Amino acid sequence: MTGGTAALLAQEQARVANWPGYIGWTVGLLLVIGLVYWLMRQGWNWRRTLQSGIPPLPAVPERAGRTILETSGRYHGTTTAGNWLDRVVAHGLGTRSRADLTLGENGLLVQRPGDVDFWIPAEHLTGARTDSGIAGKVVPSGLLVVTWTLPQAPAGGTSVVTELDSGFRFDHPDEHAAWVEAVAQIATRTTTKKTEEAAS
Repeated sequence: MTGGTAALLAQEQARVANWPGYIGWTVGLLLVIGLVYWLMRQGWNWRRTLQSGIPPLPAVPERAGRTILETSGRYHGTTTAGNWLDRVVAHGLGTRSRADLTLGENGLLVQRPGDVDFWIPAEHLTGARTDSGIAGKVVPSGLLVVTWTLPQAPAGGTSVVTELDSGFRFDHPDEHAAWVEAVAQIATRTTTKKTEEAAS
């Protein structure tokens, strides 16, 4: 074995045996990951604090009335209406999850196994559309985005209404169009009813 070969072999063995260096890099990487995770949680909690004024969600009923449509898929999040980056995390709306949806004559029931269910009464539905993303996430196959209102009981004579967008990707995305039409029909029906009641 020549002197040059022996030196190269010694260098290679030193690199392989440099466990303290590997451990130091690993610990450093774990600390960076932990810091990023902590900052994300702090941002989440800060957003939840900012959104503490969002009214509580309506109570979830056992049924949505006469069933119009049913499907399953994923819930991708809720934002303030028209702002796909302004994620709402209050009241459990910030967590992506599986979802079973039932659109009934009384409203939209969103059941989320292992997470918070929520209910959108028919009179709070204002429309629906297909879109490519929500809550900062782009979904190439498209989403159904349901627009709805969350009214707050008047305090001091002032009524506050929060308008929201909730995004869903169905297991069968070709169903999105039928849901857009059905939600629009319910929204139109309830708007007409409110107009007639106000006129009378």
